[in-house]
Amino acid sequence: MTAQVTIIGSGHMARALAQTALKADRAVQILGRNGSQTRDLVESLGPGASGGVVGAAVEGGIVVLAVPYGEARKAIQELGDAIDGRVIVDITNTVDVSTFDRLLTPAGTSSAEQIAEAVGGRADVVKAFNTVFAGPLGAGSVDGQHLDIFIAGDSEAAKEKVSALVARAQMRPIDVGPLRRARELEAIMLPIFALQVSPAHENFNWDISLRILP
Repeated sequence: MTAQVTIIGSGHMARALAQTALKADRAVQILGRNGSQTRDLVESLGPGASGGVVGAAVEGGIVVLAVPYGEARKAIQELGDAIDGRVIVDITNTVDVSTFDRLLTPAGTSSAEQIAEAVGGRADVVKAFNTVFAGPLGAGSVDGQHLDIFIAGDSEAAKEKVSALVARAQMRPIDVGPLRRARELEAIMLPIFALQVSPAHENFNWDISLRILP
């Protein structure tokens, strides 16, 4: 079975994103640098999941970069011509985790826009999944409440493809506008990250997701 979604990375978010794709009845391909970790992840996911090392042929029309911000552009370079005509989903957050006090991106840009620049028009870039952490994403809900997935991009067709995946996985896609809105999606996570590590908020945890209530 040819995968419809390819995930670059094999960590916690890669697992949660793969679970999301499988819930949406999408076959998923996981390409990671750590061969044993990737193999263990694929085996734990069961039917519908396949894997390989970064550099293997990319199958999915949607390619999700489940890597840290500092590795995202490197991943694009490694993919090379394999990105042509695909939808690239950037999930990264740009919080400086050494201080939790600033973003690593310069003012007036975002990780997603930097990736789009690196792609150079050969693929459509969409920002999504950065406002939800791995725990709730893998579960698909929090306390019985569905998750909201905020989506930004300049291609309506690309956003529709990502939105369809989200909706099929029983979550709510919310289109927040063009790709430049990724700046706000990334910036809003700065205080969220900081709260998680603050000793003044011992009851906070990483199993959170932003949601708009009625």
